[in-house]
Amino acid sequence: MADYSMYHALGQGENLDPNDPSRRAQPAPPQFQPPVAPNPYQQPGAAYGAPPPPGQAYPGPSPPAMSPGYGPYSGQGAMSSGPVSPAQDGGLAAQMGSLNLGADAGHGTARRKKKDRHAFHNVDAPVGSSQAFNGIPPAGTPATSFLNAAPQLGPGQFGGGVSPGISPQMSQFPAPVASQFSPMPASPAEFAARGGQFEPVPSPTVVPASGQSKVSPDDMPSVPLSRDSVQQYFLSNMYPTFERLVPPPATVSFAAFDQGNSSPKFARLTMTNIPATGEGLKSTSLPLGLLMQPLASLQAGELPVPVLDFGDVGPPRCHRCRAYINPFMMFRSGGNKFVCNLCGYANDTPVEYFCATTPQGARVDRDQRPELHRGTVEFVVPKEYWTKEPVGMHYLFVIDVTQESFNKGFLESFCEGILAALYGVEEGEEKDENGEPKRRIPAGAKVGFITFDKEVHFYNVSPTLEQAQMMIMPDIEDPFVPLSEGLFVDPYESKAVITSLLTRLPQMFSSIKNPEPALMATLNSAIAALEKTGGKIFCSLAALPTWGPGRLFMRDDGKHPGGEPDKKLFSTEHPAWRKAGEKMVSIGVGVDFFLAAPSNGYLDIATVGYVASTTGGETFYYPNFIAPRDNTKLSLEIKHAVTRETGYQALMKVRCSNGLQISAYHGNFVQHTFGADLEIGVLDADKALGVTFTYDAKLDPKLDAHFQAALLYTTASGQRRVRCLNIIAGISENPKDCLKFIDQDAVTAILAKEASTRLATTSASLKDIRLGLTEKTIDILAAYRKNFLSQAHPPGQLVMPERLKEFSMYMLAMLKTRAFKGGSETTDRRVHEMRLIRSMGALELSLYLYPRMIPVHNLQPEDGFPDEKTGHLRMPPAIRTSFSRVEPGGVYIVDNGQQCLLWLHAQTSPNLLQDLFGEDKNSLQSLDAYTSSLPTLETHLNAQVRNILEFLRTMRGSKGLTVQLARQGIDGAEFEFARLLVEDRNNEAQSYVDWLVHIHKAVQLELAGQRKREDTGDGGALSQFTGLRPSYW
Repeated sequence: MADYSMYHALGQGENLDPNDPSRRAQPAPPQFQPPVAPNPYQQPGAAYGAPPPPGQAYPGPSPPAMSPGYGPYSGQGAMSSGPVSPAQDGGLAAQMGSLNLGADAGHGTARRKKKDRHAFHNVDAPVGSSQAFNGIPPAGTPATSFLNAAPQLGPGQFGGGVSPGISPQMSQFPAPVASQFSPMPASPAEFAARGGQFEPVPSPTVVPASGQSKVSPDDMPSVPLSRDSVQQYFLSNMYPTFERLVPPPATVSFAAFDQGNSSPKFARLTMTNIPATGEGLKSTSLPLGLLMQPLASLQAGELPVPVLDFGDVGPPRCHRCRAYINPFMMFRSGGNKFVCNLCGYANDTPVEYFCATTPQGARVDRDQRPELHRGTVEFVVPKEYWTKEPVGMHYLFVIDVTQESFNKGFLESFCEGILAALYGVEEGEEKDENGEPKRRIPAGAKVGFITFDKEVHFYNVSPTLEQAQMMIMPDIEDPFVPLSEGLFVDPYESKAVITSLLTRLPQMFSSIKNPEPALMATLNSAIAALEKTGGKIFCSLAALPTWGPGRLFMRDDGKHPGGEPDKKLFSTEHPAWRKAGEKMVSIGVGVDFFLAAPSNGYLDIATVGYVASTTGGETFYYPNFIAPRDNTKLSLEIKHAVTRETGYQALMKVRCSNGLQISAYHGNFVQHTFGADLEIGVLDADKALGVTFTYDAKLDPKLDAHFQAALLYTTASGQRRVRCLNIIAGISENPKDCLKFIDQDAVTAILAKEASTRLATTSASLKDIRLGLTEKTIDILAAYRKNFLSQAHPPGQLVMPERLKEFSMYMLAMLKTRAFKGGSETTDRRVHEMRLIRSMGALELSLYLYPRMIPVHNLQPEDGFPDEKTGHLRMPPAIRTSFSRVEPGGVYIVDNGQQCLLWLHAQTSPNLLQDLFGEDKNSLQSLDAYTSSLPTLETHLNAQVRNILEFLRTMRGSKGLTVQLARQGIDGAEFEFARLLVEDRNNEAQSYVDWLVHIHKAVQLELAGQRKREDTGDGGALSQFTGLRPSYW
């Protein structure tokens, strides 16, 4: 290769001395931000630049010394240790001052006061400190294995025994020195003090929000850093569910070891140590809630959920509260009685379940019985738990064959997607003993096919036929099922008939072309077909269903005089659709809709999607379906919807300890009266529900609080089971102790689900919802400052709890979602995303609120390949989602779990394009606008990016991952890219910096007693004068 200047982003090299540590092509912020000039496409003779010096993980002036398998960096830090440019000096020096970033922070030297040390965090704190500079000692600090230790403290003073002045009683967890699981990287100092005692003084995160120092974006807590720093630890460590009480961030890939407390993948409490009284909870302003994802998928290395069969007697249960046997029930009287951990009732142990106990009160057979030592278990249940004879799941594919569907290529894509889901063979897929690909759907499950336009067509796909028989049901006013046999068949017995049917369907309807679909009649006949068995419907739709009973009209013309749409457009008022949804739930049926809007037109998702959201299904929405581009995504999503773990005919009940009671449920279900079981048509691996609790008595701090969620459902293979999730939380007299145990992802998810439910079910307007979320953010930070700070902070600083550092960013991102944002947005997209938020799990929601942004143009040679030490893929660090981080000539992957964009700067190097897309692609214009995946090339960069995309594919919810190009100045997807940069001012809301300043001013007013709450309903008289407010707020 020629001179390296040809690879430089701007096409001309920069003559910089490579040994000068202070060189800068542009002022580089200190967080993972590589300088522009040294592009890895630089050294002559090497494909992607010569390997960096040993240990260097990030391109930059000086290699950060990698700490041994713990946290992303330590030692001399990610910033250059040489002279720092004046623009950065103040910020950097201040950053070193124990995070005390105000104007009065000591410049240049870290303060050494004992109370300022960062060693307070409890041992089980998994969340990495989100400050880019945390854990980087100032220049001249002696090298020590104690990452954040002050030079004057020897290791013996901190590592082994108790620090002077701290009694063992003050310590939060007197952990054994050689504990089996080393602590998680809440901060490097915590690692240093892992055998010692911690000061119980909270160490808050401080951001200067006003005063002499200007707020720098780098002072603010960073979401990407908080994710990446913790990820390093979990690549080589398990997460023990009982020893580590605070779970890792939801976007981290980790393997959980179930010790009797349910894994965070199934259930997350907003705080794993709860206040003893309602007043205590109120003083924190936080919600007490539980986020459950009962059928969540496990990752490699985790034990499968044990399935237990107690025969006809069923699993042992408490006679008073009907809780199922679990690891926290105590056995008394030599094993003759067991005391319920939820209601305290002493039950007689059934004779067949009796076993002697040890002198300590534990059963002798405890380790042989999974229900006594695992937090998540499944019980096969006897006949009294049945509503009807359980059978294998019936999958009914309902295919739209109208003119719009055919013209767009949606019909053909949908048929190909079904074939790929049922019979597609992928590389590396497991084979059964006959060498055939493994079944995608379990034995006992059956499939059927219906198509519809103005009429409904049923297909007999019996394996005895040579080809499928079509039967037309013309009576759409009173639909019935014209087939008695042959509608539902085993897909592998009838493979030839089904394959020929699906390949012929697009041709069959190419000449008929009815423009109007009769969807309601079709759903009613599908209900009739599934009435006896229950099952799941996969339905495609490409035009507004304007024919037959239950026909819909253009309710939304896009003209909203008040600026925001009428609340009526967010829900269905059509009785037939409501009735259909409730009927489906009662017979155990759910629907997944695949909706392709006609050239971004109106589909009335509020009404059509109502059926999916009520029955526990999902809506996959393609607002601008283009077959060449979206075919792959549709195919992936159909396959995922068909093959993910799914249960149907489900009932759910959540039980909690005495003193607590359930105040509300959030999610997709039907609940006839408050306190009744939740009825769910279908529930799959990606669906989550939220529950919030209130106090009805004081809790006993000597005991623990217990929660049990029980899901009764029929598996796809036709077995009736109960899945039990058991969750435990400590109880503290002092609410201050609870702040160390907050799960930020669960708090965000519960608040998001509450806001979504409020928007859907009350008269609150979008503006009320946004005000409510803003006020909640202020309440939480003001309550912390007012009630729980042990030392005074200057009023010019915004102080955040250690466990909620990124909370403000997530709340700002929530205001920017399509569901809640101000300004114009089609009601279809609003309602779709509102319902999405209600059913999302923690991982999907966290990504949806704050996308991953990964630079591709400066990958290290070893990024995107397995790490020799851990065997896991080595991921490059993500960067903040802000345009200020975008470099000239840069290429970025931005993935929010719903869509994945590949943004290319206008000045992207032609060599990079050739390495990524092929020799013939040397300019942005030569790329295919409808690219949905990367070609497989022999180049290093191409392999890296494909591996990174494969990893991202494993860390998301229900949506398929395909790449969409966003070329600067060329593609419309660039608007979407700008929307995803949530730290910037966009989506009718402030930038991250402005938001923190806004929050801080409100917190100061609250402390001074001058704050006027704005979310009290209609917002008062002044809110009518919109001109008095900043236009973007």
